[in-house]
Amino acid sequence: MTHFGKRQRSALQEWIMQVIEVVITGIGVVSPIGIGTEAYWTAMLAGGSGVRALDLYDGSDLTPPLGGYVADFDPNRFLPRKQKKVMSRDIQLGFAAAELACQHAGVRPGTADPERLGVVFGADMIACELPELQEAFRSCLEDGRFRFGLWGQRVKDNLFPLWMLKYLPNMPACHIAIAQDARGPNNSLTLSEASSLAALGEAVQAIRRGQADMMIAGGASSRLHPCVWLRCMSYQLSRRIEDPAGACRPFDASRDGMVFGEGAAAFLLESRQHAERRGARPLARIVAVASSCEVPRKGAARSGEAIARVIRSALAASGLAPENIGHVNAHGVGTSLDDRIEAQAIRRTLGDVPVTAPKSYFGNLCAAAGAVELVASVLALEKGLIPPTRNYRHPDPDCPVRVVAGDPLPQTQSTALALNHAPAGQAVALVLAAP
Repeated sequence: MTHFGKRQRSALQEWIMQVIEVVITGIGVVSPIGIGTEAYWTAMLAGGSGVRALDLYDGSDLTPPLGGYVADFDPNRFLPRKQKKVMSRDIQLGFAAAELACQHAGVRPGTADPERLGVVFGADMIACELPELQEAFRSCLEDGRFRFGLWGQRVKDNLFPLWMLKYLPNMPACHIAIAQDARGPNNSLTLSEASSLAALGEAVQAIRRGQADMMIAGGASSRLHPCVWLRCMSYQLSRRIEDPAGACRPFDASRDGMVFGEGAAAFLLESRQHAERRGARPLARIVAVASSCEVPRKGAARSGEAIARVIRSALAASGLAPENIGHVNAHGVGTSLDDRIEAQAIRRTLGDVPVTAPKSYFGNLCAAAGAVELVASVLALEKGLIPPTRNYRHPDPDCPVRVVAGDPLPQTQSTALALNHAPAGQAVALVLAAP
C-alpha cells in the first residue's frame, strides 16, 4: 500500500481538481427579457429591453419608478400551489429557474443519486410584502403614535406561523433541494452582486473535491420593492425615468446610475465523465473561478484592484493568456465609479478584448446578476456571436475598453471571462470555455 506525505497528498488533490472537468448541461433563466434561453437570446439579439416604467404598489411614492421586471412570470406554471404561500418573489423566481435548468439537463427526482446532487444558490436579504405587516402596525398605534413596546407581540399575533420562511435568504436553495430531492452539499451565498458567480465557484469545487456528481447553482433576486428602494437611495441610481429602456448605460460617457431589476438563473453542473455516462450534452465548460475582496482605507474609493486580481487569478488557474479570452462579460452596472474602475482593470489585465455588458438589457439583478448574465456568454460560445451592449453611444475616455455595441460581434475564440463585483468590495471572475 502506498503512503503519501502531507505535501504529496496536497499535490495529488490539486492535480485531481485540475483534471476533473466541470461542464454545464442545463440552463434555466427567468429574466426581464424572457423566460427560457430561446426567449432570452432572441430578445438580446433584437436589442430588446426589459427595463420599463413601474407602478407595482398602487401609485405609492415609494415604488421604484423604473426597473427590469419579469412581466410574464406565472408562478403557477412552476410552483406547487401549497408551496406558493411560503415563497417570496425571489424564491419563486429561483425555484422556476432551477426547474427549467433540471428539465433542460434531463434531470428529475429519481434519475440521479440524491446523495450526489447538491445545490448552491446566491440570494439577497429579502424584504417582506408591506401589507403583511399592516395589521400588526395599526394595532401598535395609540393616540396617533407608534408604540414600539407592543410591536413584538402584535407581530406574532398577526402573522401566520411560517411567515419567516418566506424571507430567509437560504430558502431558494432549500426549496430547490426539496423539489429535486438533492441531498448533497447545500449552501446559500449572500455577497450582493458577487453571489451568483461565487455560488457557481463553490459548486465547481464540490464536484472537483468528489463531494457531488451534479450541482444546481445560480442565483435569484427581486430588487423591485419599496424597502429595497429606500435602502439603496444612497446608491447612484439612474434618473432617466422618462426613458426606462435607455436608462442603464454601461461604460457610456452619459451614464448616470444603475437600474434595479429582478430575475434568476440556474445551471446544472456535473463532471464531464458523469455527463458522458448518462448521455448528457455539455453546453460549456467552467474552467476556473477566482474571488477576492478590496477593502479601501477609510474615506477612499475602491480602486478596482480586487477586479484586476480576480482576472489574473482566473487566467492563472485556467492556464490561459489574455489574448486567449474571446470576450469579457462585464459587470457594467452604469455608475460613474464602478464602470471606470472595472474598465481600467480589464484594460490593465486583458488589453483590447471585446466587452459586453448584459445589465444594459435588464438592469442590476443583484444576487441573480452573475447567473443571468452568464447565460449570455454560454449562448455566445454556442452561437458564435457576442451580444452587443445596449445604450452605448458615447465612449468615455475613463473607460478604455472595446465595448461591443450596435451589432453582434463574431466570437473568434472559444472562451469568455465573466466578472461581477459588489459595493462592499467582493469580486469574482469565471472563465468559461466551449465544451
